[in-house]
Amino acid sequence: MDIERSRAGQGGDGGPAGAVRVPVKVVAVLVVLPVRVLWDLLVGCARGVRRHLLAPVGQGLGWVGVRLWRYLLRPLGMALLYWPWVGLWRYLAVPAGGAVYRYLLRPLGRYVLAPVGAALAWLLRGPLTWVHRRVLTPFGHGVRWLVRGVCLLVFVWPWAGLWRYAVLPLGRGVGWVLVHVLAPPAVFLVRQVLAPAWHLAGRITLALGRGLRRLWRGCVARPLARPLAWVRRQVAAPAGHALRRVWRTSRAAVREARTEMRRALFGGPAGEPARSRARTLGSTTAADAAPAAEISLPQRRG
Repeated sequence: MDIERSRAGQGGDGGPAGAVRVPVKVVAVLVVLPVRVLWDLLVGCARGVRRHLLAPVGQGLGWVGVRLWRYLLRPLGMALLYWPWVGLWRYLAVPAGGAVYRYLLRPLGRYVLAPVGAALAWLLRGPLTWVHRRVLTPFGHGVRWLVRGVCLLVFVWPWAGLWRYAVLPLGRGVGWVLVHVLAPPAVFLVRQVLAPAWHLAGRITLALGRGLRRLWRGCVARPLARPLAWVRRQVAAPAGHALRRVWRTSRAAVREARTEMRRALFGGPAGEPARSRARTLGSTTAADAAPAAEISLPQRRG
């Protein structure tokens, strides 16, 4: 095969590729081939379910959800949860709050609270300034330096030392082991065993699919093609032509009977020539007029 030729051209019979050729074939046939066949079946079933079941169901649910939200839930929510609170706020809370502020709070603040606040500020300005400058400011600086030192000692320095002297060396060692010890065998296994086996299984499943398709065509489709064509040509087509002739004749007879009944019930104009009851499929003239050429459907011979 092409894979074997390429591997043999790269490494020769005495290289690593020649040594793993037989295990690749064994793994491909015994392990990877059933997995690949099962995978292809699952993929085909999933595509069919998504295309013919999930997509129409999702579109239908989406259409129903949109219509339900647009014509039921949204108007109901607006009517029950939005417009009552808007009306309450606009026509009750805003006018009441404006009246309370205008006639109670603003005069109280202007004529009572503002003078009292100004007097208290004038009385307490000196002592408060001294307390703030001599007591609160040094105490705040001390508390800040103390909290900063405790945070550095408890939360910053231990974790920084652990990261620098433990985590980083351990991570570098683990990374070196993964890159230089475990990665080459894993890459060799994937490239030389699993990837060729997977591709070989894919080709085998493709060949099986083609064989089944040719078997279906040779054993089922082609043997049934001629009988079906004969049935369509010898039975279905003549039956269809006969039914079409019967239908046209019946329709012409019904039209003639309806015309005669209308003439008998309501009468007709004087001197109107009577139409012939026996009319061919292609005739559109009366009985006393010049006969039209008869149009007949061609007989199809099988």
